[in-house]
Amino acid sequence: MNAIVSASELAAELAGGHPPVLLDVRWRLSTATAAGEPPFDGRAAYREGHLPGAVFVDLDRELAGAPGGRGRHPLPDPEVFGAAMRRAGVSAGTPVVAYDDGTGWAAARAWWLLRWTGHPDVRVLDGGLPSWDGPLETARPEPAEGDFVPAWGAAGLLDADAAAALARTGLLLDARAGERYRGEVEPIDPVGGHIPGAVSAPTTENTGPDGRFLPAGELAARFRELGASTDKRVGVYCGSGVSGAHEVLALAVAGIPAELYVGSWSEWSSDPERPVAVGPDPQ
Repeated sequence: MNAIVSASELAAELAGGHPPVLLDVRWRLSTATAAGEPPFDGRAAYREGHLPGAVFVDLDRELAGAPGGRGRHPLPDPEVFGAAMRRAGVSAGTPVVAYDDGTGWAAARAWWLLRWTGHPDVRVLDGGLPSWDGPLETARPEPAEGDFVPAWGAAGLLDADAAAALARTGLLLDARAGERYRGEVEPIDPVGGHIPGAVSAPTTENTGPDGRFLPAGELAARFRELGASTDKRVGVYCGSGVSGAHEVLALAVAGIPAELYVGSWSEWSSDPERPVAVGPDPQ
């Protein structure tokens, strides 16, 4: 099953007899609040116009738990996440498409959570809302309650110890910007640098200028150059488990399964006992 869907393909499916549930997951990583500026309001953007029938999902409150020792965007409470999905009309047998305002990061977080908890048919709108040239609506839909019950498990999920081990025994990719990986800057977390052994692989290099993913063959070649393969265990982390989900999605497009360290650098760097590497060398 494809992990992404184009705007034209989605339009055709919405006009068909079994349209997917649409999740609007507009969100942005922002340091504006530290400067006294108001943060991005995805809900307000949703009210100004969204894909017909789409339901807004709050990444910070419904796709993540409260920030703390487990990171800035730890796993959400299962009941909160499940209730949010059912409110949006998600059922086990209904296809789901998530979209955001174009980066794909937030939509990928919804995609990863749904896939990880057992939903068999979920995709991301490639290029997000900017790729959509159809009508938008401002009315708030009221879909029938879905029946999806997330199945919490361990497969596909890394904790800090497992991520550290994978950096030595398999391949651990760091999806953040290269300067954060190298420890040259760190605008959010306590310390800059990376998990020893991790390989720099900025998720921004998985997409073109229009925000759409590179062709699957190009992505596969990129990840092969970084050391990934289908017979090697691959893991990903980022700052707080959002852009890392986008990298897991890119790997899926390339045909390479990958696991996600949700706590990511925000959890790792908050523990002074955890080692930190700096510079371009993984070690």
